Amino acid sequence: MIILLLGANLGDRTQTLQRAIDLIAERVGPVIRQSGLYETAPWGVTDQPTYLNQVLSVETRLEPETVLIQTQAIEQELGRVRLEKWGARVIDIDILYYDQLIWQADTLTIPHPYLHQRRFTLIPLAEIAPDFIHPIFQETTLELLADCEDKSEVVIFNSPKTSPLH
Repeated sequence: MIILLLGANLGDRTQTLQRAIDLIAERVGPVIRQSGLYETAPWGVTDQPTYLNQVLSVETRLEPETVLIQTQAIEQELGRVRLEKWGARVIDIDILYYDQLIWQADTLTIPHPYLHQRRFTLIPLAEIAPDFIHPIFQETTLELLADCEDKSEVVIFNSPKTSPLH
């Protein structure tokens, strides 16, 4: 199982996220769970539109670097252009976790190195995997969220159910 974070802040954000989910299901594996959509403040580069973020749990048989290749191909197909680190984007797909794997390569780090520092990641992650244990920090998602120093606004945009975490 892998856990992905999707984000979009340009164009028709909801349509782009849904198309990304469809392509992930086709090319990476079936989507098992998905959080609601959260409207979030930009992080890193703050002078840009707000994001919609969503977390997915996906079953896959692909190797981690193949997942990265597939998700980057989906980003490109949906119009992502990489101009600036943490800049505005049509779509962003990050690999947060791959089971309990700890992976360090030039192109990919698992778990995602910033996930514990970002409320826009932790809040939707807590919706679908509150008790998932970070393989390095040995803390649950809820514990990571409680310890997170990021105070940026994360507001539920739409959800299949009401989330107590927004």
